[in-house]
Order: sequence, then C-alpha cells, then structure tokens
Amino acid sequence: MSVGVSTSTPLLPASDTDVVTSAFSLVDYVVFALLLVLSLAIGLYHAFRGWGQHTVGQLLMADRKMGCLPVALSLLATFQSAVAILGVPSEIYRFGTQYWFLGCCYFLGLVIPAHVFIPVFYRLHLTSAYEYLELRFNKAVRICGTVTFIFQMVIYMGVVLYAPSLALNAVTGFDLWLSVLTLGIVCTIYTALGGLKAVIWTDVFQTLVMFLGQLVVIIVGSTRVGGLGNAWEVASQHGRISGIELNPDPFVRHTFWTLAFGGVFMMLSLYGVNQAQVQRYLSSRTEKAAILSCYAVFPCQQVVLCMSCLIGLVMFAYYQKYPMSTQQAQAAPDQFVLYFVMDLLKGLPGLPGLFVACLFSGSLSTISSAFNSLATVTMEDLIRPWFPQFSEVQAIMLSRILAFGYGLLCLGMAYISSQMGPVLQAALSIFGMVGGPLLGLFCLGMFFPCANPPGAIVGLLAGLVMAFWIGIGSIVTKMAFGVAPSPSNISSFSLPSNLTTVAMTTLMPSTTRSRPTGLQRFYSLSYLWYSAHNSTTVIVVGLIVSWLTGGMRGRTLNPRTISPVFSRLVDLLPLSCQKRFHCKSYSQVDLSVDTPAFPEKMSNGMLKNSRDKEAMAVPEEGSAHQGSSPTFILQETSL
Repeated sequence: MSVGVSTSTPLLPASDTDVVTSAFSLVDYVVFALLLVLSLAIGLYHAFRGWGQHTVGQLLMADRKMGCLPVALSLLATFQSAVAILGVPSEIYRFGTQYWFLGCCYFLGLVIPAHVFIPVFYRLHLTSAYEYLELRFNKAVRICGTVTFIFQMVIYMGVVLYAPSLALNAVTGFDLWLSVLTLGIVCTIYTALGGLKAVIWTDVFQTLVMFLGQLVVIIVGSTRVGGLGNAWEVASQHGRISGIELNPDPFVRHTFWTLAFGGVFMMLSLYGVNQAQVQRYLSSRTEKAAILSCYAVFPCQQVVLCMSCLIGLVMFAYYQKYPMSTQQAQAAPDQFVLYFVMDLLKGLPGLPGLFVACLFSGSLSTISSAFNSLATVTMEDLIRPWFPQFSEVQAIMLSRILAFGYGLLCLGMAYISSQMGPVLQAALSIFGMVGGPLLGLFCLGMFFPCANPPGAIVGLLAGLVMAFWIGIGSIVTKMAFGVAPSPSNISSFSLPSNLTTVAMTTLMPSTTRSRPTGLQRFYSLSYLWYSAHNSTTVIVVGLIVSWLTGGMRGRTLNPRTISPVFSRLVDLLPLSCQKRFHCKSYSQVDLSVDTPAFPEKMSNGMLKNSRDKEAMAVPEEGSAHQGSSPTFILQETSL
C-alpha cells in the first residue's frame, strides 16, 4: 500500500533473511470463501424473502423494526474497517500505547449522539439525515449537505476497497484484482437486493468473524512470546508502555487531551450525523431501542480497541524474540500486521484464512454501509423531491439500481486509486476533512435557533475551505520541502466515518526535526482536532452571517428541529435571557411526540405501521396539545 510508506521504523531487524511471500493453503481458501458465501447467502435470504411485497421503507430502513443488538453490532462493524485492523496494531508497535487512551473519548462520543442527535432525528421520522437540513433551513442547504456527503463517500469507498487488497497482495501473493472484484461484486449484490436489513445482518456475522480472527492472533501470539504478561513486560522495557501525556498543545500528535477530547468531535462526526450511522438508528423499532444500541456500542468498542492494542504489543514482543527480516523492515507500516500474522500462523492450516476473512469482513461491512447510505440519500434527497410521482415499484427498482450503480462506481474508484500513487494519501485524508464541517452544520441547526439558511450555506463552505486548507496544505508543504512523511505523521484511525475508519495523515514533524513556525506550525495541528476546528468554523461563520442577514426574523422555524437539550439549558438562564434568546416557545412544545417530517411519505409507502399513522395526527386548533404544532413564526430573534 502506497499510503503511509515510511523510510524508517523504530525497530531495526537483526536478520537479513528475506521473507518468501506466504502462500495460502487449500483450507485457507475454503475459510475465506465461506465468508463470502455466507455473507452473500444472508443478503439473498433477505432479498428473496417476501419478494414482490417489499416496500421502499423495507429496502432503505428495514421497515423500522430492527432490535437494538443487531443495530449495535452493525454500528460497530461500520466503525471497524480493514484499515483499522491493520493500522491500530501497527500504531502500537511503532509508537507505544498512547493511542490506547482514545478509548476515553468513546463514552462522550456515544452519549451525546444518544441524547442530542437521535431524539431529534427519530421524532422527525426521517429517512435521510439531510432531510433535517431542509426542515431546519431550506432545500438548498439540504442539497449542499447531501452533495458534500456523496463526495466524501465516493472518494473513500474505492480507497477502502483497494488499500487492504493491495497490502494483502504484497504480503501473501493473494491476487489483487481478484480480491477487489470479488469483494466489490459480492457486496454490491447483497446490498442492492437485500437492502438495509441484509446489510445489518451481514454486519452482525462479519463482526463475529472480526472478533474471532483477532482473538486467534492474540491467543497464538501470546503463547509464542510467553504470555500477555511477558509481552507487556518486554514492551515496558523498550519504552512502549506510555503514561498519561498531559501536554495541552494541540499541535502534538497524541496527548491525553487530544485523544480524550479531540477524539470526541471525531466520534460525533461519525456517530452523530453520518448518514450510515443515522440510518441504523432510524431503523430501530423504537427511540429507546435506538438509544440503547448507541450505548451497547461502547463496551464493544472498548473490547475492539483492547484487542487491536494487544495485537500490537504481542507483535512487538514477537519481533524482539524473532527479529524482522530485511523485507519486513522495509515494508509499509500497514503491512506489518499481515507479515506478523503470516509468520505467526504458518503451519496452522485455516488460521491465516480466518484472519484474511477477518480483514475482509472489515472491508465488506464498511463498503456495504457506504453503498446503502449513498443509495438512500440519492433517492430521498436528490430524486424523490423532484419526482414525487414515482410508484412504489418504480421507487424500489430505482433504489436497487442506485445501489448497483454505486457498487460499480466503487470498483471504478478502486482502479483510480491504483493509479494515484502518493495522491492516495490525500484521498484518504479527504474523508476526515469533510466530517467536521457536516457536524458543524447540524450543530448550527440544532443549538442556534437564530441561524438561518444563508448562514448555514456560508458556514459550511467556510468549514470545507478551512478543512482543505489545513489538510491539503499540510501535504503540499511536505511535498514542497521534499520530506517524506515520518512515522509519527501517519495514523490509521477509526473515524467516529462510517465510515468511518480511515488512514488519516496528520503531517506532524517528527521529534527529531526542528519545531515548525508560521504556516508550517498551523499545518501541524493534530488530526484529532480537525473535526473540532472545522465544525467550530462552521458555527462561528454561520452565526456571523445569520446575524448580518437578519437571523430568523420573519422565517418559519420548526421547533422539533431544535435539540431538546437546548430548551433544558436555556431554562437554567434568567427569564430576561430566555426572552432574548426567544426560547420560551420551545419549552411549550411536547418534543416527545413523534411527528413525521414529510407526511407525503404515507402515500409512498414509507409509513406503514400503526405507530407511524398515529404520529401523523395533527392537533386541532384550541386543543390541549396545540403547543405541539410542528411550526411557528419567530417574531423577533437575536444572537
């Protein structure tokens, strides 16, 4: 893999024996094939079960009847991509356990979506997260958000398919384009035909495969190095066990504050507002089930992080006992884990195949989420609003065609990725750059009633400009000085990105170089602060533009688009401040009542169960629930 190639490694090999590319046994191929066959079978089962009776709601939203456990495991599978499986152990092996403190951000990164974003999205009965933007602002803002998301995912999905296949090919000799085509075609078929329900249940199966594959590596590896206790001791002796680094400098790549708090914003950009995750919340049978699924992800994420970090420690202890060869030492960091696994599991038929199945489970879960979410936003945000006359059968057929189309596009992007060379590094970084501005756009709408459509559009553009300025500027600066990225500059980080998981380039200078100044200093901002910085830019610029353009004066504001947390916070303010913020109206609205955002979906088959129909009841004028009317006019507002 050409991303993250380093000219140096912290561990110098003592042996110069070249590694012969490992060959798969027949048993390994059978184990790997079983992953693909079972994944395809699950998808086809849900596709052909009730064929001819499917609705758009079933295809895109799993009929909103999913339980919290499968949703939670699907959320986790989306988070745990092949890039993370390869990257996190390599991070621990090269730089120590500082990265482990990322687990500190998981709690807030999931509690906030559970109680801030999910209630708003679920009670509006949305299908696409970007429908919210039209309800809160207008159609133009919705389209801007949708196009930004599509750009983000299209760039990413080809890379996440190609990069692990390239690494696998380099280490094992596994045919590159055979693996790319096989994964792409299998994933496209079960996603397009089976819809979201098939994606969620295959995610459950693939999550179990990922757990099993990593657990086998830990068990066999710890046995070879004398146990986990000995692996920890060896890592400690060589300075790989990190303490709590309390340096508040945001330009230091990894500190406790950067990981624990900067990471929260990256988690929010994925688990709060990313369509792939929001779609899973909205597929839950109740709001409580959606919130519980968010909570259930927390312990699972901690287990996944611990397993990845333990693999890194075991790998370090293993190569202290059995030094690397020249070929391994010169490999890209993302290939370290594969070399280690092939060394460790050789002579154990079936286990190398199990780890490759684990690796490709990460790819399948991430790519299928991308296909499904892209088909959904394209259908709901770009086609249905302009062609509402589509029948149910036509809408289902078009949704499947869109999923197939994005599958083919993914294969095309994988080929383009193979021709990009060093630019592939920038393509991976783009995914992380876009998440922050989208998070800022949703926060601007949910927490600032005075924000208006012009402010939202200008704020989003400002956030994107700032994101690309820092991200691309960092890469260009490095290239201009002819300096290859140092080991400390590359991190395979699980984006709180369906997507969520990408290789982020932080372009921090190594500790052996002089401290950067000027723009170089600005460009060296830790990648974990990107989302916080860019989302804040959207909010600040959005509020300024909203103030200059008159705020929401004379415009219609739907109170259900404001987070319930907002009304609780302003209730703590003095009455004079509440009047200034014009917040009294929100406390009078019963936000616990589900009201579909777009009642016309009833005629299109999107609302089918009795709960949906009851929620559409509009209170009559003068009734006891008059305050829950979905819109009201702000007479005055101020910042």
